Amino acid sequence: MWFLTFISYMAMLIQIIFVTIAIAAGLYYIAELVEEYTTIAKKVIWWMNSITLILYILLWIFESFPVTMIIFGLLAQLSHYMILRNFPFFSFISLGFVTAVLFVIINHYLAFAYFASVYHPFSEVLAYFTLFQWLVPFALFVSLSANDNVLPTSIDGRDGDVVSNYFSKRNKKYGLLSLFTFAKEALLPMRTKKGF
Repeated sequence: MWFLTFISYMAMLIQIIFVTIAIAAGLYYIAELVEEYTTIAKKVIWWMNSITLILYILLWIFESFPVTMIIFGLLAQLSHYMILRNFPFFSFISLGFVTAVLFVIINHYLAFAYFASVYHPFSEVLAYFTLFQWLVPFALFVSLSANDNVLPTSIDGRDGDVVSNYFSKRNKKYGLLSLFTFAKEALLPMRTKKGF
């Protein structure tokens, strides 16, 4: 009996590893798409945000969720619209970004407090967190690296002209895609082509 239990734990560990690798590969692919098609990514995130906003209103109408959860969720979606105004450029100290991060923290606290006190099936809790809490912030997180490859349009004047500023910062990439590229180069072996 113990052998089958041990085998099931080993299989579960292997499945977790495969799921993690699949998620990392998917993130890498999505980050490449966002960097390549920033205007389409902005439209997709805008529509995801709008649908989430409508879902909050429908949740308020059809379910008995606390009003504070609904209000803070609506305010979070409005702060995401503020971030999308200057997409793909993000400023980590801008009002929209700071309020969006604060609302993510507050919304998670309110959701955990509510679901700890009121029973809901796991599928409903997962659906709430996926659609209401994680979808738009995750899309914005993946798109943080999109502004690394966008040509500059203006400059604040302290670094010289636009072209020299762009070329001086061109090789300094700090986004999600550069992190995945570094991890791919560091962890996976390179293939060499045989010359025969």
